[in-house]
Amino acid sequence: MGWSRWTSGEREAPEPLEGNVVATVVGGTVIWFTLFLVQLPFYGWFDDHDRTWWLWTCLTGGVLGLYGIWFVRRREAALRRERLARETGTDSGSGTEPGTGPGTDPAPKGPAPAE
Repeated sequence: MGWSRWTSGEREAPEPLEGNVVATVVGGTVIWFTLFLVQLPFYGWFDDHDRTWWLWTCLTGGVLGLYGIWFVRRREAALRRERLARETGTDSGSGTEPGTGPGTDPAPKGPAPAE
């Protein structure tokens, strides 16, 4: 049994879930910063009980969330540019033909066949 049933290639990977990624990352970042700010007045208690790492964990989550917001906004913009390039049939400026990136079928050339 073991891992072979998962890694043998017999199972097809599910499609990735696409949602509002930017809103999800912004929401998580706000939660991390909120937790940090709520705990900040109790720094003395956390210090007395050797739990200051709770505050620094929340602050680190917020800072990493800022990086995540920057990252997913750039990703969304790149996806939007690629989609627009595919729809208009123009080059996206990446040096490759539209629709020839990894995991995409090549764009059809010439007129569509008669049915």
